[in-house]
Amino acid sequence: MHYQQRFSYYISFFFFLFITLLPSVPARNMPVTTVLSVNPNTDCHRLLDIHRGSSVVGLSDLKRYFHHYGYLPATDKNFTDNFDDQFESAVTLYQSKLGLPLTGRLNSTTLSQVMSPRCGVPENHNHKLHTSKHYSLAEGRPTWNHSTPMTLYYAFSPIHMINYVKLSDIRVAFRRAFSKWSSVIPVNFTETQDYEHANITIGFYDKDHGDGFPFDGVLAHAFGPGLGMIHFNAAITWAVDFRSEKSQKAFDLESVATHEIGHVLGLDHSSIHEAVMWPSTPPRTISAGLTLDDVTGAQALYGSNPNFNLDSLKVKNSAGKSFGSREIITISISLVVKALFL
Repeated sequence: MHYQQRFSYYISFFFFLFITLLPSVPARNMPVTTVLSVNPNTDCHRLLDIHRGSSVVGLSDLKRYFHHYGYLPATDKNFTDNFDDQFESAVTLYQSKLGLPLTGRLNSTTLSQVMSPRCGVPENHNHKLHTSKHYSLAEGRPTWNHSTPMTLYYAFSPIHMINYVKLSDIRVAFRRAFSKWSSVIPVNFTETQDYEHANITIGFYDKDHGDGFPFDGVLAHAFGPGLGMIHFNAAITWAVDFRSEKSQKAFDLESVATHEIGHVLGLDHSSIHEAVMWPSTPPRTISAGLTLDDVTGAQALYGSNPNFNLDSLKVKNSAGKSFGSREIITISISLVVKALFL
């Protein structure tokens, strides 16, 4: 009984906090206009383990979530609370894409993933089940059409920034994030003060911030090659050092930046949980760096950096580490992976 009460609280809290997602700009730059919301009084724990044939109040909100992220095609946006065949297929597709157990039910693993803080970019899966777990490319395989090796210039908004983290620290975090990608592909990233003409622009924004895709719950979103905008939700608490930032709801800026840069390059979400391009992340967690899956995806678009040595690729051996408010961050990455690209 104690476990059920705790799980009910967890489901209700995080469902209200994070499923209020509205569509963010996908890396393939296709507009989406539906705004998602959920009734805060919804008894969300009642969704646990429901299956085809069930009818539960609040399921329509979850259907909107699945529709937004591309798992539930629908011509009629007036979703019902009935767990029908179409929604069962959507749940199965979602589980397949993210490497979850294929049950077609809203089990605890699936609901927990749905309610995790995530990137706002929808997955590109073309409504097909994946038989293997790997990276995905944005629809149409968009890339930056520059000569190789290329240089892309990035700039920070002169207006839309956060004031509780030093700009110098933000710049260092992004420099490290960009360098992770440039170390594996023949693309150099250089900061510029010319915001109007930069290839990649970066800013922190509240709710309706002028791009047609207001923030309401998601961490960040990005436009793909050609547009190159990276927008962070200013309502989120961002951190560059968890030793100084004590909030238990803070997110690591560098980790999320590395993910969004992947979208700017043309990568979609990966079904590998350890990958940087996995769509969600918990608070107070630091990504250990690019995995072999991330590297393979980026190199499928741009080729390999001539100085890149696969034998020296250091990847994380877990989904990252979470840090409490009193812990000192120590990251040690010692696993060296030797593999061949298939």
